Amino acid sequence: MTADSSPDARLDRALASLRGLSVGDALGSQYFVPVNYPLLKRREVPSGPWQWTDDTEMAASVVAVLVAHRRIDQDALARSFAEHHDFNRGYGPAVNRLLRLVREGGDWRELAAALFNGQGSWGNGAAMRIAPLGAWYADDPEQATHQAEISAYTTHQHREAVVGAMAVSAAAAFAAAPGGPPGAGALMDGVIDLVPKKSAVGAGLRRARDMLDYGDPATVAAVLGCGRRTTAHDTVPFALWSAARSLGDYQQAFWTTAQAGGDVDTTCAIVGGVIASGKAGAPPAEWAERTEPLPDWVPTSV
Repeated sequence: MTADSSPDARLDRALASLRGLSVGDALGSQYFVPVNYPLLKRREVPSGPWQWTDDTEMAASVVAVLVAHRRIDQDALARSFAEHHDFNRGYGPAVNRLLRLVREGGDWRELAAALFNGQGSWGNGAAMRIAPLGAWYADDPEQATHQAEISAYTTHQHREAVVGAMAVSAAAAFAAAPGGPPGAGALMDGVIDLVPKKSAVGAGLRRARDMLDYGDPATVAAVLGCGRRTTAHDTVPFALWSAARSLGDYQQAFWTTAQAGGDVDTTCAIVGGVIASGKAGAPPAEWAERTEPLPDWVPTSV
């Protein structure tokens, strides 16, 4: 049995993932505020509202482009990123500059390729925004990875960043399977099979698969990383380890991810987007109510 491939069903799944991503992003970002450190240790949430960051803003553009084009159109995606770019949402300096220059008429291809002395960015930005695309393509995980690869190049052209986006998209596609998400091992195996093996992200995913029976997230984060370096290979393996272990349980997945520390808004955005792709993975209603609403330009119908 395959997932419904109608445009309406695709959008419903993508929006569910986007909402889960935004809650993880917005709540995760609250724990960068020193006064909230004790709350995280006690697994308590601060009072709202919680404002989301660049993770959600960029993910909203992914959904908007999918609705308009039924696939990733790179030029349209780059334009949407640039037009909706809010400097105050926590973008990194390199992407801030890139999007400003695109908005002023620059060519995203040249700008993204020139980042970091021509290596391209290997940051986690392409991965943090992509779970809704995986949910959209739940009927075709291979297409989910292909479209994620295409989407990444608009801002992140280093191979590790691209593979990170592919992995998260594949995980969301598997999580959105119509019969419910597969078990943790099956999900990780499916992702590993769909991404290039000769990459640091791929190697990290294989280590994450081998650590699924580890009970201490801090130990796993010490091995895999948890986004402290904000690179794709320091972020994606741990995020998918956490998501795979808590499929269908958004709250547990969030706390496991957040308490490991690191780039908490991004790891929690990735995990939230993957978990919420499945029908049983919606965030708690109280958390959703405290989270800033999605941008009013996000399509709600096709």
